[in-house]
Amino acid sequence: MHDTIFALSSGRPPAAIAVIRISGPSAHASAARLAGELPPARHAAVRELRGDDGELLDEALLLRFDGPASATGEDLVELHCHGGRAVVDVVLGALARHDDLREARPGEFTRRAFENGRIDLTAAEGLADLLEAETQSQRRAALLLADGHLSRQIEAWQARLLQLSARAEAAIDYVDEDSVDADPAIAADAQALVGELDAWLARATAEPLRDGVLVVIAGPPNAGKSSLLNVIVGSERAIVSDSPGTTRDHIEVAMALDGVPLRLTDTAGIREAEGVEGIGVARAHRLVDAADILLWLGEVADAPAHPRRLNVHARADLPDRRRAPAGSLAVSSVTGEGISELLVQVTQIARQMLPGEGEVALNRRQRACLAAARDDLALLEGTSDSAVVANCLRSARSAFDRLTGRAGVEDMLDALFGRFCLGK
Repeated sequence: MHDTIFALSSGRPPAAIAVIRISGPSAHASAARLAGELPPARHAAVRELRGDDGELLDEALLLRFDGPASATGEDLVELHCHGGRAVVDVVLGALARHDDLREARPGEFTRRAFENGRIDLTAAEGLADLLEAETQSQRRAALLLADGHLSRQIEAWQARLLQLSARAEAAIDYVDEDSVDADPAIAADAQALVGELDAWLARATAEPLRDGVLVVIAGPPNAGKSSLLNVIVGSERAIVSDSPGTTRDHIEVAMALDGVPLRLTDTAGIREAEGVEGIGVARAHRLVDAADILLWLGEVADAPAHPRRLNVHARADLPDRRRAPAGSLAVSSVTGEGISELLVQVTQIARQMLPGEGEVALNRRQRACLAAARDDLALLEGTSDSAVVANCLRSARSAFDRLTGRAGVEDMLDALFGRFCLGK
């Protein structure tokens, strides 16, 4: 059985209201020690909070929840206090003096919800993403996960797999022969599942949405890369100089365009170089390879091959650069010419890398689990041995269990719940 924990779950004071959570076997007794008689479960009541010496600490709205029908799956109490620093400090201090309570660690309330079956691992990942969301597209995608959209789909797949497994195991149990041919309908049903999993795996990945689409500005030295970065972000984040090779390491700026998260990166000029500049050039090459979108500011003939490259003819305000080559967009960081058009094109390409409306984006861990289940089921095509079929189905179910956190994820739980703030 867990011990009882408490923490401030709302934002840092001062605020209009401060929400303090208590969860665990002693939650009700501890709250009663402060507030006297508690209201019935799932009812709210205004109570005076008093210390052990009888001093009035605050007047708060108190809500009681009985486990397992609570957010954490345990007995839970919420104290909605006034949000001043002094009020929060004195109430937390009073709780800290209760011998059967301790302060919660970051993410511990959500971890208990996971361990008590109130949410699965995919929903917990969605909640972590929601807490870190900075754009509306990130918020919408995180809410789909946190709301259990993927969880419900996995439950449906698991139910179908369980039926297939039962049919395969029954064929083995009721036949005495060493080798039993599997029901061909099992393989056919499994292949239908493979098709559904393929469709999910073909969706946009979560990383560009969560971390931002990586837009790399690259080209030879003194091509106007830093000036372009500065005019896009609206501040002098990169050093601008007429001397070639001024930027010796990459500069990254996080920003959002029309709700699309981007990581805009200025790189060292690409040329033959040694020493410190050579290190920067090597990093520039690696960033070009990793880029989701490449803005190339050099000669088109020298441009690296890239599936999402935009050729940018910079410094179009200069007399000798008035005409842009075919297939290039003329821009000027001085006059602003072409900047709006460039950003529209970047946003359009970036949107294609993000999930569509109402579509769940899978992170690397989730995709790996789905891919493992898909590969196990694909092995059933052309297989007639019932023992092999049953084993493949068991393996696919195990992959789904890893996806929802029912098995084989202990090593990553600390890292996941460590992303949460204190009190969540």
